[in-house]
Amino acid sequence: MFTGIIEAVGEIKQITPKANALSLHIAPGKLDMSDVKIGDSIAVSGVCLTVTSLADNRFTVDVSDETLRCTHGLNSVHNLVNLEKAMRLSDRLGGHLVSGHVEGVGEVIQFEPVGENIRFVIKSPAALLKYITVKGSLTVNGVSLTVNQIDGDHLEINLIPHTLAETNLKHLKPGERVNLESDMLARYVARLMDVASPTLSK
Repeated sequence: MFTGIIEAVGEIKQITPKANALSLHIAPGKLDMSDVKIGDSIAVSGVCLTVTSLADNRFTVDVSDETLRCTHGLNSVHNLVNLEKAMRLSDRLGGHLVSGHVEGVGEVIQFEPVGENIRFVIKSPAALLKYITVKGSLTVNGVSLTVNQIDGDHLEINLIPHTLAETNLKHLKPGERVNLESDMLARYVARLMDVASPTLSK
């Protein structure tokens, strides 16, 4: 489980092909690796992955073909990735509850300065829209963000200077793709309503 508060920006230094998977060798940037061990979970641009090795100030994770099919940005050397270690039960929940299971890939429509901030507009896959609400939470490349406006399938977000400085979002451009995960609580509520609907209609 994660919070969507990014701890560091890392870089994919090497990719090793495996059967139905890729091994990513990632330089962790300023991420504190002193308490990380093999088997721990780290969110890599919003994707929950398991550490398989630690060496030479790098960590390695395996990404399956299925995960690569459903996500973006994990299959190129030198890509910058947002990193967050799994939360402890004692940690502050600074963002929102994030599972690290990417539900869809969105497209950047606008990325333009408004004063010191950035007006960030994403086109969302239709399947995610019922879980997204104005002033609700959305995870973009692993970053917990607040949706300010919704216009059809376009989601408008305001990026503040701190978020830009601490994540890889500052490098985005219109036309690029981003990993999206909707609010976990919204998904559970929607599922409960779907299950309850046949009973309520009787």
